[in-house]
Amino acid sequence: MLELSRIASHLLWLGPFMADIGAQTPFFYIFRERELVYDLFEAATGMRMMHNYFRIGGVAADLPYGWIDKCLDFCDYFLTGVSEYQKLITRNPIFLERVEGVGIIGVEEAINWGLSGPMLRASGIQWDLRKVDRYECYDEFDWEVQWQKEGDSLSRYLVRIGEMMESIKIIQQALEGIPGGPYENLEIRCFDRVRNPELNDFDYRFISKKPSPTFELSKQELYVRVEAPKGELGVFLIGDQNVFPWRWKIRPPGFINLQILPQLVKRMKLADIMTILGSIDIIMGEVDRLEYLKEVYGMIWVLVPIFTPVLGITIGVLAIVWLEREISAGIQQRIGPEYGWSFGNSSSSSRWHKTTFQRESSSIYYLIIPFGSNLVLSDLNIGVFLWIANFKYCSHWTSYLLLNQLVMKYH
Repeated sequence: MLELSRIASHLLWLGPFMADIGAQTPFFYIFRERELVYDLFEAATGMRMMHNYFRIGGVAADLPYGWIDKCLDFCDYFLTGVSEYQKLITRNPIFLERVEGVGIIGVEEAINWGLSGPMLRASGIQWDLRKVDRYECYDEFDWEVQWQKEGDSLSRYLVRIGEMMESIKIIQQALEGIPGGPYENLEIRCFDRVRNPELNDFDYRFISKKPSPTFELSKQELYVRVEAPKGELGVFLIGDQNVFPWRWKIRPPGFINLQILPQLVKRMKLADIMTILGSIDIIMGEVDRLEYLKEVYGMIWVLVPIFTPVLGITIGVLAIVWLEREISAGIQQRIGPEYGWSFGNSSSSSRWHKTTFQRESSSIYYLIIPFGSNLVLSDLNIGVFLWIANFKYCSHWTSYLLLNQLVMKYH
């Protein structure tokens, strides 16, 4: 499962990387093989991408019937696909012109910046946590660490292509070395009966999954790392004699590798920026951190004078619309719908609403009307007021003077 995830990750990097530098065909090719990997994930875990299959001491469920044969068929098919990629991409003179000698990272720079994964191995350092830490059973298989010494974008491409082929070798050896005994979930076949279609639902197909265990974390600091497709993925925990850690920190490889980007793009052409950025292989979920707000914080005060009037106008418009609705409701309560229709209800009210936004002085009418309780107008005929406000041939100042006189008269 780990190596299948590595292949799927490198495929998803290869397609957009080639599209960024102008080659569209590989972008469609990679989804062909990637969907086959997702089919294997779905058959074993029930999910195509966000699967939760690993458990402490094992996996959540046994493999379905025939899964191993399908995985071996995929390995044989994928080797031919990688050969097709090499014929189409690796020997393409246009591709070589775009990536060769672009974004060079030296050995000392790679170490000082804390790079890992293909970014580190493309600079001439044979560092792979699968060989260094020897976790799981990687030391039992025959495979080689892929590395290059040039340190440019072409080297990073070659490292990832080589890693996919090495992953196929590891998968084949792992499947052939499965010990005897039952390892397939044969009961899953009975869920395909047509007479019980509800048994094909997710809860029934994978109801035999083992839940994750719960245990206390002792008062100590723990750091565990694995060789993810993009580099070193680490988890730092501080226990507090509780089932929940006191502190939990994840070290994403893409976030660390991206920090060298400003150094790589210096004195480079604008078209080479996409090549360099694509060769780093980042995912925005890893690099979207709060540290970047420190650089953006200074721009906030520049935007405040712009957005403050906009926000004030928006609140004012909403208040006017709400007030107009309350006035219309007051008409219905005070003089009845049969009288309010011609003065402010429905169509007349909508025309008056347009007048409010189109004429700057009409909004001042609200400021001279005395209100009673519950926003019901008092001591003034609403019909006269709305008739004046909606009278098209009456000037703004004339309407204002008439309303002023009406207010003075009724007070």
